[in-house]
Amino acid sequence: MTDVTTTTRGDRVGYDRYGSGPGLVFIAGAGPFRAVDPITTETAQRVADLGVTAVVFDRLGRGDSAADGVLDLDRELDAIAAAIEVAGGRAVLCGHSSGCSLALRAAAAGLPVNGLALWEAPVATGADETRAWSDEIERLIDAGDTEGAQRHYMKDMPPEWLAGAEASPEWPLIAAGVVSTRADAQSLAWATAELATGSLAGIEVPVLAMYGTETFDEMPVGARMIVAAVPDGVEKEMPGAMHSWEPAPMAAELAAFVTSVAAPATA
Repeated sequence: MTDVTTTTRGDRVGYDRYGSGPGLVFIAGAGPFRAVDPITTETAQRVADLGVTAVVFDRLGRGDSAADGVLDLDRELDAIAAAIEVAGGRAVLCGHSSGCSLALRAAAAGLPVNGLALWEAPVATGADETRAWSDEIERLIDAGDTEGAQRHYMKDMPPEWLAGAEASPEWPLIAAGVVSTRADAQSLAWATAELATGSLAGIEVPVLAMYGTETFDEMPVGARMIVAAVPDGVEKEMPGAMHSWEPAPMAAELAAFVTSVAAPATA
């Protein structure tokens, strides 16, 4: 059964928590939430069996985290902070896709983060191009053109992904959900700008930048850019394809990483 926590702004965040031990919070990218993301749920359950407190939450405006108004980056950071509190007050953040830029921003903002595990961060595009893309998404959302905003968000993804979404009977719901991607767009614009200026050097926690054995050319590039930009970064190829990981090896990798960076217990 879904549990609910509340952010400092009053937003309600639905989540599942598994296991006990040092904390790990999964941050989805654009679109997914628990009910449609069995891979993350399975991974969380597996990593919990390895001695970790794993939290999977619905991003604002998705699933059991219903939210109105402008769902911007600052509100999403508050939701992440609430999820970290659920995980025990400190946690590793595991970002998937644009969830990686949210995780990076959370660490840069000083949230109580022990480390970052990033899966296929889409940050290889230039900062100016990403900012223009982000601004256009916000303009379309503000104009009420959710279908146009969704198409623009997906414009650089494999064309069959957009074609499949548009052909689905769920397309109206998919398009309506684009309002929750404002934070994704804003965080990607921020992350690519930080990479361009070298400012990610201020992120002092360990960073594990991962990508699948079968992936898009830009994903290893993005991982290497992040690793080169932070003081303590490691690049790693993992079993996975089509922008997703395999739960069993991912859980093992995450458990080892979370344990290695966990803050020592205080007396």
